[in-house]
Formats: sequence, C-alpha cells, structure tokens
Amino acid sequence: MSYRAGRTRWRRFAVVLVPSVAACAAVGVAMAQGVLAASFFISGQKFQVTADSLTARGFSLYGMIDVTRKHELVPVLVTGFRHATISGLCQSVLVDIPVLGTRTLRLTGGDDRPAEASDFFLDATTDSAKDANFTGLDIGVAQGAIAKGPVRPGDRDSRFFDPDGVGQQALSAALTDVRVSAVALSAGTFHIPGLRVRLEQGNHTCF
Repeated sequence: MSYRAGRTRWRRFAVVLVPSVAACAAVGVAMAQGVLAASFFISGQKFQVTADSLTARGFSLYGMIDVTRKHELVPVLVTGFRHATISGLCQSVLVDIPVLGTRTLRLTGGDDRPAEASDFFLDATTDSAKDANFTGLDIGVAQGAIAKGPVRPGDRDSRFFDPDGVGQQALSAALTDVRVSAVALSAGTFHIPGLRVRLEQGNHTCF
C-alpha cells in the first residue's frame, strides 16, 4: 500500500469520525437554521450500524442514488423513521492507517436508556432484522405517494427520485437485532445516552 493511498483512507476515516462525535446534534441545528443543504456528498465508504431493538412511529422505505465527491453513483435503499427509539446502538467503520495498521472506530450508546432520533434516515446497501413487526403496512406504494413515513427533505426534487418507483410505508415498526451496512446516516435530532466513542486496534466492527 502506498502512503498516498493510506492518506486518502485516513481522510475518509476523519470524515466518518467527525460526524460520529458531533453531527448528531449539529446537523439537526444546522438544517433547522437552513445552513446545510438537504442533500450532501457521501464519502462512499461503508460503515455498520446495529441495534438490539428499534421501534418507530412513521416508517418508510424507498430507493435512491447517493453521489460521492468523485461523482460516483451509489444505489441505496433509504429507510426513514419519523421518530425512532433505539436500544443497544453500535456504529463502526474499519480503516487501514499508514504505519499503524487496521483500526476500528466504534460508537456505542443507548444501553441503559434508549437513544431517540427524529427524521432519522439510513442510506443502506444491505439491512436485516431478526424480527420485524409493522402496523398499517403498505408494500408497493408509489414512492411519490409515501405519507405514513418520512421522505428526506430534498429527495422528492432529486433527479434520482422516481415518484412511480416501488416504496413501502407503515404507521409503526418494531425491529429486533437490526444490522445495516450503510453509506450515510442523517437525523433531524439524535439523543444518545451513554455515548462512547473508541478507536481500537484490529477488527472490532459491530457485526
């Protein structure tokens, strides 16, 4: 591995580190003040998100295309929650750092008291849950007609949003043993009791 390649990965690592520590609050404030655009360039690097349980009011699922800073197109499945309660939260990203080798950045919280998020969106390449229970479920709804769950601000106006595409929505959802491989996470507000951020040697990803 050349140093140049390693330096690029370190920068990507920093892009994940900063939002993990600070952006949960800052993004919500900035969006409310109109400072941030609704859409943003993604790093393109995948990270993992897991939860022991996630319950939500207002659930949506629809396809989108995210764009990296290099203008690469990344197909994703956007899972939206109007309000989510999350227990046993874990977020991790695996990176190779020049000289130091492999490191894992892990963010955990919501163990003693659950984390809470509003207008919570996961841009995923894969996701799964051991158990999933929905109320008021609609499968096959047109993406442009989604109303029970949220659609991220700006997505409806995106050239990548297909209003006639297949979507899914529900009044509520209860998921257990959630595992997500994601390229982006955003929230209007995100409160995480017992937040811990650690940089560990080796591979210690959430799953």
